[in-house]
Amino acid sequence: MSFRRNRAHNDHMLSRRAQVARLRRVAVAALPGFDLADGTLTFVNHGENTTFRHDSADGRHLVRVHRPRRHGRDADPTLAIRSEIAWMTAIRADTGIHVPRVRPTRDGTMTAQVTAGSETRVVSVLRWMNGRIHEQSARPVHLARLGAAMATVHDHADSWTPPADFVRIDWNHETFFGNVMVYGELPAEECWKLLPAPLRRRFDAVADRLGPIMASDLDTGLIHADLHLGNALFEAGQVKLIDFDDCGRGPRVYDVAVALWELRDEPDYPRFRDALVASYRQRREIDLTHLDDYIALRQVAFDLWYTGTAQVNPDFAARLDKVHAWSHDMLDVVEGRASAPGG
Repeated sequence: MSFRRNRAHNDHMLSRRAQVARLRRVAVAALPGFDLADGTLTFVNHGENTTFRHDSADGRHLVRVHRPRRHGRDADPTLAIRSEIAWMTAIRADTGIHVPRVRPTRDGTMTAQVTAGSETRVVSVLRWMNGRIHEQSARPVHLARLGAAMATVHDHADSWTPPADFVRIDWNHETFFGNVMVYGELPAEECWKLLPAPLRRRFDAVADRLGPIMASDLDTGLIHADLHLGNALFEAGQVKLIDFDDCGRGPRVYDVAVALWELRDEPDYPRFRDALVASYRQRREIDLTHLDDYIALRQVAFDLWYTGTAQVNPDFAARLDKVHAWSHDMLDVVEGRASAPGG
């Protein structure tokens, strides 16, 4: 395929260590602009974006080296990231929800465009947030706290007026199933072509089901769009929300679906679901008639993202077949083809 002759192919040929080393140079080059020249830089994660922890006398920060075209083929990455930060800043100021605080550049901007070697990336810096992630040790109380925070965030979005230059993803049917997004370095339509044929047919069926469902869903607005337990920190009875990188306009029930998605095939799923929903509904109503359809939507979105990222990230490539198999299993659960609690 022609895309293998472009830079994406060169990225694919690099080891994970080489990719991280190249992006670390970008992070190091960005530090003076954020007045963080001194201290130590520790690798955190290399996935959607590449992140590093910076420790210095000025405290602990998260340095985010953002992936190009992360927010769609036609999105301005600087505006998109600054819009994410604008909403986080408003949530922090207007609600009791703990979300990351941005560290501006010396010039007062929320992002910087940084070049190191052949790489030019947008970089942003957030103050570090402490807490424990319970993605692998979930209890109903964690889902209850997450549900309450989610409802508060949705309420805030309904009352908040974004700035005039606010630009975020529209999580509509075309974004999920069309050629709006770029995964790894690959346009979405190319990711669809890489799917095994049986899985592609099942994903097409999900797209057909979701068409009328999404068209008639009136409860839409700004959502986090990635609010699972891996993006929630728990400390002293509180929940802190992180990683707003996917935030945009979309169905509110999609946030609920994402929170429950990885738990859908767990024996305790009914308890997890009921805890989250009851806590959410103490603050606002939500129609969950099509919850399982939105969980299926999340599975499709995850698999497409994983497929594209696997073309440039060796770690993802090594696990791609397992992810495809998991997608079949998860669709069996939500479509009632497998025996699972809470169907």
